[in-house]
Amino acid sequence: MTTDDPTAQATGDDLRGRPRPSGPPRTAPLDPAGLDGERAALHARIATGPRAAQARVPLVDDRGRLLGPFGVMLFSPRIGDAVQQLGAALRFDDDLPPRLREIAVLAVAVHHGSAFEWAAHEGLARETGLSGPQLQALLDGAVPDGLDGAERTALDVVRTLLTGHDLDDDRYAAALAALGRDTLAALVWLTGYYAMLATALAVFRPR
Repeated sequence: MTTDDPTAQATGDDLRGRPRPSGPPRTAPLDPAGLDGERAALHARIATGPRAAQARVPLVDDRGRLLGPFGVMLFSPRIGDAVQQLGAALRFDDDLPPRLREIAVLAVAVHHGSAFEWAAHEGLARETGLSGPQLQALLDGAVPDGLDGAERTALDVVRTLLTGHDLDDDRYAAALAALGRDTLAALVWLTGYYAMLATALAVFRPR
């Protein structure tokens, strides 16, 4: 992953403060020709699965090597496979309305300063109806105008979990009332999943 490519957005909006890579790359993508059986199978599941049709940043480079967190998953393929399956479940789960989901993912990206996560989800967020000013508010740590009650609650839940790792009784009751148990549960898993990806990206800094 290069420093500039993932955050370059041809959108016409001049967003300020998009996350940037924290330093030079530490690891290079693995060449698919040299992968053993487990890694080759995982590579194929990611590179040709549902993500490939919906990705807004490249999943593979011109040599077919997995990029971003997906390349890192190959370093520990058995765990990486479980991680990518969790991501796929969260991406397509009916308990997470698309716009609410993208708000939550971008909040995690901002908190962790994850350039890849922001770049991968900014376009998806725009497709769900989020505007440039709303995205700027997320970058600024503010609450965007125009969110519905469930979206505002979800954003508060995610930010609270990221900073305090828990919800107090009042916030839990409010979240349960606004979101319902199933969406709240999916939102908690989503927050942990994207925080995990951001951590892996920060440690390995894939190119």
